[in-house]
Order: sequence, then structure tokens, then C-alpha cells
Amino acid sequence: MESDNYAVELTPPDISAYRQGNTGIPYVTTFDSGKPGPHVMVNAVTHGNELCGAIAVDFLFRNEVRPRRGKLTLSFANFGAYLAFDPKRPNSSRFLDEDFNRLWDAATLDGTRQSAELTRAREFRPAVDRADYLLDLHSMQHATAPLMLAGLLDKSLDLAKRVGVPEIIVRDKGHAAGRRMRDYGGFGDPASPKTALLVECGQHWEKRSQEIAIATTLRFLTVLDILDPEFLDRHPVATYERQRVVTVTEAVTIETDQFEFAADYRGLEVIPKKGTLLGRDGAREVRTPYDDCVLIMPSRRLKRGQTAVRLGRFTG
Repeated sequence: MESDNYAVELTPPDISAYRQGNTGIPYVTTFDSGKPGPHVMVNAVTHGNELCGAIAVDFLFRNEVRPRRGKLTLSFANFGAYLAFDPKRPNSSRFLDEDFNRLWDAATLDGTRQSAELTRAREFRPAVDRADYLLDLHSMQHATAPLMLAGLLDKSLDLAKRVGVPEIIVRDKGHAAGRRMRDYGGFGDPASPKTALLVECGQHWEKRSQEIAIATTLRFLTVLDILDPEFLDRHPVATYERQRVVTVTEAVTIETDQFEFAADYRGLEVIPKKGTLLGRDGAREVRTPYDDCVLIMPSRRLKRGQTAVRLGRFTG
């Protein structure tokens, strides 16, 4: 699957005008309404080759979107990787040294290990700490239906349902390789009111992904009463009356350097029979654990320690 080629239909916006920001953190800008309300954060380019998020945040800046209450933070997380994006080599700028979205636990952030992404995460961390609500905008390797990754907590599922897009919500606990920003701190604490969502808007460079990113962002800001209703009237978003929920039961973590899928899986395939061979990890066979097993985001980056695929069931 590593040989797949997708056309780059998106043009990465020039984000240099946002570098200074107003928070003391490069590429982080906060607008304060001066009225009581939550601090809401919309973040782009956690991975540098995921262009749709940058387009959505740039859209908010260019349209001078301001919060009607509380605060709104707009950010570009791994800007170094994003600025290295080359449409001739679009897969090469996911990160500089390591995945920015596997670093979000206190032990890692407070530790001594160094990398370009850890340096940025430590710099970026205070902005995330200040947020009550986070929408993290992502895209995927394969051209499959958009997914809202809501985690296992009921508070995140409830917010995903209120947002109403995209159609499919995935409940999962994350990756063995490290914690995502969506699960950091209070976002991953059931006792905290802080809530985060991660949306996978479609294939990295397909035009539709920017439409999903903008639509999801506008809905997220609307349900939190941050967005001026008149702005939404000018930019209407259709929601799904009935969303579908996939609950992930396990993430298949790669244990060897010889992982192979048994077929060319793209994501959201429903495998009817328990025990169906999905792939081989060296001598280990990976099979479906139950009937009607749903495959979530099979990876093209089949490296030891990474997630090959997540397995789940439609549960709602």
C-alpha cells in the first residue's frame, strides 16, 4: 500500500502572517470576546502533510471570525513539518523527527528526550492547557468516509453527536505508541469538563477534505455558542440526523518488521466472519475477533510499535 499515489488537489495556504500570534507562542492566536464563556481551541497541522486543517483555520482568520462569548484560539501545531510540505513528495512531511500526536502525556513532555516535535509540543503545551474545548483537524491516508474520533468518554461522544458531522463517530482509546493531544490532561479525564474531538476529514489531499474540515469547524463553534449565527447563515452546514458509532475494541500494534495485510484494506470494511485473516505480523496471524468486524484506518506506515489497524463494531 505504500505505493499508492493520490493527486494533491489542495493548495496549502501561506500561514506566515500568523506566525507572530498574540500569545507568546508562535502560530497561536487567541481572541477574547470579553464576555463569560469557554475557551475554545481549533488546531491544524498536528501532522505537516494534513492540509485541510490549515485551510479551515486560514478560513477563520480570513473571515475575521471572532467569539461571541469566551475565547477562541486558532493554532498551527507542527508548523515546521507543514512548512516542509512538498506536493511532489507529499508523504514526507508528516513530521520532522517523530509523530507530534504521540507525545501528549506528562512523563514524555516533562522528560529529557529531545526532538523537533517535543520542542514544539513543550512550547505549544500552555495553549492546550488553557483550552476548555479542542477540535483537532486531521486527514487520512486513504480516501474513505470522514470520521470523528471521539474517544471512549461519554462527554466526547455527546459533543460529537451535538456537532452532527461527520456521519461516523469512532470511539477508541488511542495508540500504544503514545498519547494523542485529544486525550491530554483534562480532555482524557472523565471527571473534568474539558472535552476534545479529533476529526479525520478524508484523504490528505482530496478537495473534499477541506470542505469537511470547514463544515466540522463551523458546527463545533456553533454548538459551543462561539460563532455568530449570522455567519453560519452565510455558510450553512448540513448535519446528519442519525450518526453511526463504531466502538473500537482493539488496536493492532505491530510487533515485528514484517507486517503485511492479507488484502488491500482501505478502511470501514465490515468483515462478516470471526477468524478471517487480516494480516501477518512475522509469524503471528492477525484475525478478526468477532463477526461483522469494522476496520478503522488501516495504515500504510507498517512499522514496529505503530498501529496497523483498529478493530471495532457498529454500536449505535
